[in-house]
Amino acid sequence: MASLASLARSNALSALQLRRRESKGAPSGWPDSVHPVLQQIYAARGVLTPAEVEHRLVRLLSPQTFGGMTQAVDLLLQAIRGDWTILIAGDYDCDGATGTAVAVRGLRLLGAKRVSYAIPNRFIHGYGLSPALVESLQPKPQLIVTVDNGVASVAGVAVAKAQGIRVIVTDHHLPGEQLPACDAMVNPNLAGDAFPSKALAGVGVMFYLLLALRAKLREQGVFAAGSEPDLSVLLDLVALGTVADLVPLDFNNRVLVESGLQRIRSGRACAGITALVESGKRSVATLCSSDLGFVVGPRLNAAGRLEDMRLGVECLLTDSVTQARQYAEQLSAINLERRDLQASMVAEAEQMVAGLTDIDAIGVALYEPSWHAGVVGLVASKLKDRLHRPVIAFAPASEDDTDNLRGSARSIAGFHIRDALAAIDARAPGLIERFGGHAMAAGLSLKTCDYPRFAAAFDAIARELIDAERLQAVLFTDGELPPGAASLKLARQLRHAGPWGQAFPEPLFDNLFECASWKVMGERHLRLQLRDPRDGSVHDAVMFNAYHGQPPPARLRAVYELGINDWQGRETPRLLLRHIEPA
Repeated sequence: MASLASLARSNALSALQLRRRESKGAPSGWPDSVHPVLQQIYAARGVLTPAEVEHRLVRLLSPQTFGGMTQAVDLLLQAIRGDWTILIAGDYDCDGATGTAVAVRGLRLLGAKRVSYAIPNRFIHGYGLSPALVESLQPKPQLIVTVDNGVASVAGVAVAKAQGIRVIVTDHHLPGEQLPACDAMVNPNLAGDAFPSKALAGVGVMFYLLLALRAKLREQGVFAAGSEPDLSVLLDLVALGTVADLVPLDFNNRVLVESGLQRIRSGRACAGITALVESGKRSVATLCSSDLGFVVGPRLNAAGRLEDMRLGVECLLTDSVTQARQYAEQLSAINLERRDLQASMVAEAEQMVAGLTDIDAIGVALYEPSWHAGVVGLVASKLKDRLHRPVIAFAPASEDDTDNLRGSARSIAGFHIRDALAAIDARAPGLIERFGGHAMAAGLSLKTCDYPRFAAAFDAIARELIDAERLQAVLFTDGELPPGAASLKLARQLRHAGPWGQAFPEPLFDNLFECASWKVMGERHLRLQLRDPRDGSVHDAVMFNAYHGQPPPARLRAVYELGINDWQGRETPRLLLRHIEPA
């Protein structure tokens, strides 16, 4: 196995192994209007019939099989009828912010009059419904409803209950050995929960609680004729949080995301999302899921990483177009600051990796005292992609607390990072102070003095559980596009055929080309003219952050997305290159 240093040097694009996705069956029943290439793309993702891409709300799973839903709904009914003060305890990422906005807007639509929210400051309160957050609440609410957190908030729930506060936990994270003693818990990932989709994001869980609450109110005859609240007005928020949290886009999540995207494209999104889309220089009318993930989501996330996520939530709650635009500009400015800080930290991390010439780590842990705890997750993600092994990046808990570290972990397929942390915790009790997360991402905290011991334990568990072949970076494609297929017609179908995302990946193709011409855009981007040797056709192509002083190969194999270039109102097909190697 190569050392980290040699691996870092060899992890250029040419080190990737290309594999083509195989069809999981024969497409059938598709109308002639659906391009044959798109039919094959769907088949490679297990979608064989038109019914499997009918992302209509009527096909949404029912909340009836959700565990804990009855208790949560009954308590919310009691709170609404008793005019209780209800506090939504959210989280400081995009899923938490959108989930908080969905909860506040939705409960108000359903009759709750005194609804407020609190978002923990990661540097003051820590994560989730912590004791510090509960103690900071003034005045004390009568009911707390968590969103996108709470399943691990054993101590925080205990503090709230001791103060006479009722607590409903809505979450989607994996549970630990001990559950909080809350009044009700709604989480599809609890052991034995019968809800079929385990992939809901936190915002999706909250939306389902609102659906169940409305159904109960309807059953009790609360709504006069024509007065039932339309909860579909929240789907733009649900779509954003679902895509940004990188949960698998199973059929149920695709229904939620597609419905939200349709709402945005039709100009019916909330003022905040519209302003964030405009701030990101994207078109509302042609917005796709990747725009949510790469343009809108990061702007919200930046507030929680560097500032206070209340700014993001306020952007999503306001109905004033002017106010929303002001919030969106502030969030964009914070995101620019985040990007600069991230670039600096990633560069430092790469230097650290390159210096580890005598270490052959499988599980990579990195720590730098000057790093910002709000950005370590992005550093871990970048390094994970480049090294293709699990990475945990650590920073001091805050400027004033250097005795404690906060870490953010990102993993590769086949290595369940949250379970790996649980295994370390079982073998070395007390080494990790707190942890939680998913298969692919997790967060944790530990004492600074324990970092060397933890780094060794993390590498050991990674060596034990990761097969050598999983350390090979693999790029899956949908094969070659036939001659003449790279058309505007197909590009348009692909743009809106998804929604594409986690576990339902955007189509990638690979073809052999001749480089007819190329030039540098800015300092690091390439614009190319690629000739298909099969028919001589020439295709416009771009590749971002790809120029390092050397020309592209004269003959090359390119992996690319078939996209659309909209220039001065004229649309043309364009290849967005993701990988090139000499042919």
